[in-house]
Amino acid sequence: MSIPIIDCRYCSSVLNVKTDFFYRFNVKMRLIKELKDRADIILCIYAGDIERKKIRADFGITYDSDALKLIDDLRGWNINVMGVVITRFENQPSAILFKNKLERRNIKVFTHRYTKGYPTNVELIVSDEGYGINEYITTDKPLVIVTGPGPGSGKLATCLSQLYHDYKRGIKSGYAKFETFPIWNIPLKHPVNVAYEAATADIRDFNQIDPFHLEAYGDKSVNYNRDVEVFPVLKRILEKITGQESFYRSPTDMGVNRAGFAIINDEVTKEAAKQEIIRRYFRYRCEYAMGFTDKETVQRVELFLNDFNLNLEDRKVVKPAREAAKAAIDQNKGNEGIYCGAAIELKDGTIITGSNSPLMHAASSVIIHAIKHLAGIPEKIKLLPANITDSIRKLKTEILDEKNVSLDLEEALIALSISSTSNPAAELALEKLKDLQQCEIHMTHIPTPGDEAGLRRMGVNLTSDPNFSTTNLFIS
Repeated sequence: MSIPIIDCRYCSSVLNVKTDFFYRFNVKMRLIKELKDRADIILCIYAGDIERKKIRADFGITYDSDALKLIDDLRGWNINVMGVVITRFENQPSAILFKNKLERRNIKVFTHRYTKGYPTNVELIVSDEGYGINEYITTDKPLVIVTGPGPGSGKLATCLSQLYHDYKRGIKSGYAKFETFPIWNIPLKHPVNVAYEAATADIRDFNQIDPFHLEAYGDKSVNYNRDVEVFPVLKRILEKITGQESFYRSPTDMGVNRAGFAIINDEVTKEAAKQEIIRRYFRYRCEYAMGFTDKETVQRVELFLNDFNLNLEDRKVVKPAREAAKAAIDQNKGNEGIYCGAAIELKDGTIITGSNSPLMHAASSVIIHAIKHLAGIPEKIKLLPANITDSIRKLKTEILDEKNVSLDLEEALIALSISSTSNPAAELALEKLKDLQQCEIHMTHIPTPGDEAGLRRMGVNLTSDPNFSTTNLFIS
């Protein structure tokens, strides 16, 4: 029986384009759902990412949490994961805890060690001392999809290990990759492909013309460095495993990618990609301020900005947010404190601003102002009555011993939901929260955990300047 093994990188779409780029962010999930009766799903995660608690930027959660989220997401589509592979496992304490957590929830866990001899000693790699040491994952469906959170999760090694064991058992399996970025059939320096480079600047990925494809077919195609670097070795490994010449003549040949054909308005797509580069730059600057990334990563994305002559204020919400912060400072002259601004661009292009106050954070302020605007509620009408805010303030200060009484976004939304039971205006405003999904928002300061969690749940595209909203080192 021939079993194709698909290396599928699970990721959100880099771009946010409404109508002119029809490659939807959940296209892979929809495809897997169509194939679920014919496919086994294997999820990979690198033990090192678990150990160092690597953060996934688009969700703000660690990679191990993202793996759990992915399993839940797949289950939500009625797709079951048959097992999780912890790759390059060296008995890391956090990886062992993660393994225990999964197994006690009745999820199969397999551990694969670093492959001996990789990448140069093909004879050792394709042997019982190489891939042969890995535990074989028994599958019974004609398609095996290997996925995982982010790059470097060990999907390729897992696929090749399965191929090795399959051929030892007389099963003639095949291998292919299903990835979105970079897009092979658009120019190397197209903003979409550069946006991918910006998204992976922290792991030093870069795009290049596939030299093997150019030599084999005389056609230019775009791939990225890791695929190009590993192709000669991968080709030899595949030929060693299968005992026959590989029909893949280039790394581009190995991939399945139709995203380029989904672009029907190139100018709109280019602009969306440029906006993504700016968003990534803001993200890396904040991560650098928090100690999560290095200066080289920030500088690399800064070069991309320069390549396209991009200014940070080309992101429409940046300047209004900074002006809101300045207005708050001017209004509170003589009062100590750090004043933050925020701005959100609604879907009709309207920009709403907010700033922090003794009552609420800047994030809370701008969201309350935005939903009041969408609901047509006059500015003078209060959505949060004093009895509710006073009660929350009392809980925070007198019972929980917190010093900060200002409401973060999560607290403000809870207060709003309580108010909606007796206040029709609050109820109407609450219904408008869903209209903020995919709106652009910028803050002049790094959001607190409560603000960030609330904004992520609303599905907005958030950026912030790399400033801290408090002088405290510990933020609960």
